[in-house]
Amino acid sequence: MPRESLATKRARTGAILDALRQTYPDAHCELVHASPLELLIATILSAQCTDKMVNQVTAGLFQQYCSAADYAAASQEELEQAIQRLGFFRNKARSIRACCAKLIGQHGGEVPRTMEALQALDGVGRKTANVVLGNAFGINEGVVVDTHVARLSTRLDLTREKTPEKIERDLMKLVPREDWTPFSHWLIWHGRRRCSARKPDCAGCEIRELCPTGRTGGET
Repeated sequence: MPRESLATKRARTGAILDALRQTYPDAHCELVHASPLELLIATILSAQCTDKMVNQVTAGLFQQYCSAADYAAASQEELEQAIQRLGFFRNKARSIRACCAKLIGQHGGEVPRTMEALQALDGVGRKTANVVLGNAFGINEGVVVDTHVARLSTRLDLTREKTPEKIERDLMKLVPREDWTPFSHWLIWHGRRRCSARKPDCAGCEIRELCPTGRTGGET
């Protein structure tokens, strides 16, 4: 597949953004939360799990634990039992307890609003920090690169990189900063509803004419 110039790729990206914005006007983070802390906890729990499963667990979890102090005071065994339906629940329980202890000790129990401070918390990498900043605080520091975003941005030939960090850097060059957070939602929703990994619906795709792999039948 020949490489586009940066200007051409930016123009095509703009058209993709317009189409996805019209297709998914209500796209949002599908992790159910009512506060920055709840979103932080849900995002830590979402590693290697579906949002649907996380939401099932947090429906009860958020009633039982209402503050960073609640999580920090919980025993390892107690928190493990509360989230044991999720993968890697032991490591996640350990990370959440340590994370919330730092929130209390360093941030007055509140979730910080900077990339540096968030990434200093246990269990929080750049993707989780981007989710919290963009969705809890409306701060666009980067693009959330999950499996859907990585897969679709490759299919759309917006990047040829393989690691989330490098994919994110490519996307940040193409997408206007004000769209960084909604862009990730649009791609995630499109990946879940139209462009699945095993059987993409290229025939019904709203951005097929803007997708190099879609125009060739969906082969990657």
